[in-house]
Amino acid sequence: MGAPLPRAGAPRPRDLPEPAAHRSTLDVLIPTRNRPTELAVTLAGLGAQDDDDRFGIIVSDQSDGTASYDTPAARAVLRTLHHRGHAVRLGRHLPRRGLAEHRQALLDASGADLVLCLDDDVWLAPGTIARLRRALAALGCGFVGNAVVGMSHVADRRPAEWEPYEEWPGRPVPEAVGPGSPAMARWTLHNAANPLHLAEHVLTGAEDWRAYKVAWVSGCVLYDRLALVACGGYDFWSDLPVEHAGEDVAAQWRVMRRFGGAGVLPSGAVHLESPTTVPDREAQATALPEFHRAGDEAGSGRDPR
Repeated sequence: MGAPLPRAGAPRPRDLPEPAAHRSTLDVLIPTRNRPTELAVTLAGLGAQDDDDRFGIIVSDQSDGTASYDTPAARAVLRTLHHRGHAVRLGRHLPRRGLAEHRQALLDASGADLVLCLDDDVWLAPGTIARLRRALAALGCGFVGNAVVGMSHVADRRPAEWEPYEEWPGRPVPEAVGPGSPAMARWTLHNAANPLHLAEHVLTGAEDWRAYKVAWVSGCVLYDRLALVACGGYDFWSDLPVEHAGEDVAAQWRVMRRFGGAGVLPSGAVHLESPTTVPDREAQATALPEFHRAGDEAGSGRDPR
C-alpha cells in the first residue's frame, strides 16, 4: 500500500523519500515542470492500466510556481491510483540543475527492479506497461521503449522513413550508437505517427509485440534499473549547464553499449504535442566526449544482476 498523499500546498525542496522507504517491482518515474494540464493527462494514462499490473509512481516537480501535481484533476487521479494499491510519492526537487540531474534524482529515489521513465506529456493506452514488462522479460536486454506517437499526423504516412526498420531476431545485443554511427539512420522511425503506421504495417492480429532496433526512444522507456545504474545513469549531469537536452538519449546509448536495447511495437505512448518546456537545446548531453566513441567496440554486456 502506498504512503498517504501529501496535503495540498508547497512541499519542501528535495523532500523525495529515501529509496528504502518503498520497494516495488516497477516504479514509474515522472519529472515535471510547469505542466499541470499535461501531467493530469499523463497520470490518467497510468490510471488506465490493468488493475492487476502493480507499479509505484514517483512524481518530482520543478515548477516555477505551484507544483504541477497540486491541481484538483491531478489530485483526483493520484488519489484513485493510491486507492487501487499503487504506492504514490510526490516531491519538489529544487533548485533546478537540469533535466539530467532531475532524472538522476528520480532514479536514486527508486529501489524497484524496473523503472519506467515517462515524460510528463505522454498518455499511455491501456495495457502499455504490461506489454513493455513482458517484452523486457522476454528479451533480457537493458531497456525497451515505446516511441511516442503524434496523433495529429495520423493521415501523414511516411513509408520512406520506415526503411531503416529492422527487427531483433532474438535477444538484443550490445551496440555502439552515437554521432556518426550507422544506427543513427534509425531516428526517422519515430517521426510524426510513424510508430503507429509501422505497427499497422508489420503486426498481425495474433502477435502481442515485436522488438526492433532503434537509435533511441523518447518519452516512454522501461529500464532494468540495475543495468541503468551499472552504466552510470545520468551522472554526466555535472558536466552540463542547467539548460540542456538529450539526457534521455545519452543514458540509452550508455545502456545499449553494454546490454542492448529495443523499441517495441505497437506503441501505446501518445504524445500530447504541447509546446516544449525546454526551449534552449543548444547544449546537448550527446555532445559530451564519451558519446563520440561510437566506432569503438560495444561493451562486454556483462550482466550486473
